[in-house]
Order: sequence, then C-alpha cells, then structure tokens
Amino acid sequence: MTVIAGLVHNGRVHLAGDSAGVGGYSLTVRRDPKVFRNGPYAMGFTSSFRMGQLLQHALRPPCPKGDLERFMVTTFIDTVRTCLKDGGWAQKESEQEQAGVFLVGVHGRLFTVDSDYQVGESADGYVAAGCGDDLALGALHATAGLGLKPRARLNSALAAAEHHSAGVTGPYTFTSTPKHSAGRQCPGAPGVTSTPPHAGTEGSTAWPTPG
Repeated sequence: MTVIAGLVHNGRVHLAGDSAGVGGYSLTVRRDPKVFRNGPYAMGFTSSFRMGQLLQHALRPPCPKGDLERFMVTTFIDTVRTCLKDGGWAQKESEQEQAGVFLVGVHGRLFTVDSDYQVGESADGYVAAGCGDDLALGALHATAGLGLKPRARLNSALAAAEHHSAGVTGPYTFTSTPKHSAGRQCPGAPGVTSTPPHAGTEGSTAWPTPG
C-alpha cells in the first residue's frame, strides 16, 4: 500500500514517496524512506519493504554504458535479480521469477521495473506506482502545463493520493538524480546518499504534507 511518483525535468529524474506501512487495517508511519539514491540511480519501491532495503543497502548497481534501454533490460536487471535472490526475497513460480515493482531513474530517463522484471518507460515523462498510482497520475497530468517545479508537482500528486486512498499517508520523501552529463563517471564505490524521513537533507528529504 504505497504511492511512488516520478517525473523527468531538465535532464533529471525526480521521485517522491509516501511513508505508509500497511498490513490489513494496521498502519505504521515508516521512518525508512521508499525513495533513495544508490550511485547514479534514484529509486522508489512498492510491493515490499524488504525488497526496498535490498535495493538500497545490498545492491551495487553497475555503471550505465552504451544504449541505456538495452543496458537496463540486460545488465541492470541481471544485477537486481542476483541481489534479490541472494537476499532471500525473490520468488519463483512455474519456473518464472517474480519480484516487486519499483521506479528507477538514471541519466535523465525514468523506468518502471515490473514484477516480472519487465522494464518500461512512459512517453509522458512521468509515472506512478502503488495503490495510489491512478490518483497520482491524474494530478501529474493536470499539472503538466502549469510551469510548476518538480517538487511542487510531486507534492500535489502524493497529496491527491493521500486524500483519496486509505493506503497512502505522509510525510513525503523526495530524491532526484544528479543532472546528466555525457562525461559523468560512476563513483568508484557506489553507495546510498539518502537519509530517513524527517531528516531534511539533500539526498532524500521529507516535507510536511498539506493539512
């Protein structure tokens, strides 16, 4: 029970996520963020906090190179599959591997990784995932031509989802990729540059939700 929203703006990918941890009728406001950076990537997950923890803390993502779509579908996904299997989270049914859903931005492009490891890219330049995805998508569409800054659009998208979905709650956490440069090199030891919600730092920041 989640909403993750992302958009592309001026060569950067911006992501936002809520803080709901839902099980049945129980709700926990989680301190650990659903959106974060790992090396040159910005990521935001749904489906499972365990999967998100592995993507944030165990995954050592490869440096993008060559044709980006081909790279994401092959090298990147192979690395993710290995990480999730080693972490004991990936599932297998009828000889087909199943994972969860997450968004990933890199080099100014925003991708959705589905539960069957399909990699998709929306032509709209924005996307959402989780139980509040339709509500967030409607808000992103409605604000597309208003000249708002990325964080304002994402805040509106998550606020719409929170208002109309029982599975979404604040505070909201935001992160973004570095501005893409053709000469940018991956760091020697890619790591996570994010902090828990409420910390208010650049890598991953939480802001109060509308009252």
